[in-house]
Amino acid sequence: MSGQDEKTEKKLQIGVMGSAQDLNYSKSLEELAEEVGYWIAKGDAILIFGAEKDYDSLSTAACRGAKKAGGFTVGFTYGRGKGIYQKDADIIVSTGMERGGGREFVLSASCDCLIALSGGSGTLNELVVAYQLGIPMVALRNTGGWAEKLADQYFDARQRLRVIGANTPKEAVESAFVQGAEYLAQFGYKAYVNPNSGLVTLGR
Repeated sequence: MSGQDEKTEKKLQIGVMGSAQDLNYSKSLEELAEEVGYWIAKGDAILIFGAEKDYDSLSTAACRGAKKAGGFTVGFTYGRGKGIYQKDADIIVSTGMERGGGREFVLSASCDCLIALSGGSGTLNELVVAYQLGIPMVALRNTGGWAEKLADQYFDARQRLRVIGANTPKEAVESAFVQGAEYLAQFGYKAYVNPNSGLVTLGR
């Protein structure tokens, strides 16, 4: 095989999107989000999340879960400055854009696959952007919000991409890794997944 035919190995960039604290999500949902982040880190992928400045969120909870497992995280925040709620994010991207619009576009466009838990209008916005850009999506079933409504569904009659439903955080991450790898392959990359992660992603 020539050097030009070999694909560059690259870590996956997996986004976790979900309800903000003002939607009053339960402690059990927060724990599910943390577990999603944990498994992303175990697979040695990069966790992408919406970095809020004023309150917690399920996206931020996923960051906490990833950090507990020694993972690498990138938070996209709105406006200027780097004063975010989750202080231990490895990289903070200050988009200079408003929350509820431009920030969400950059956030979703930076992902190889998105995982959604529950979620209000912001999560819907992020998923719609992913759909329009052809970025795969996974929704955790039985978490309420837009994730529950969209699991196993298409956004419209074009049926370009189906939102894949998952029953557990580990299953959601496994599915996201498989779909993210397929997405990356379009650009000439081979996705790297830690072979000792305990995740079933290879050889499907």
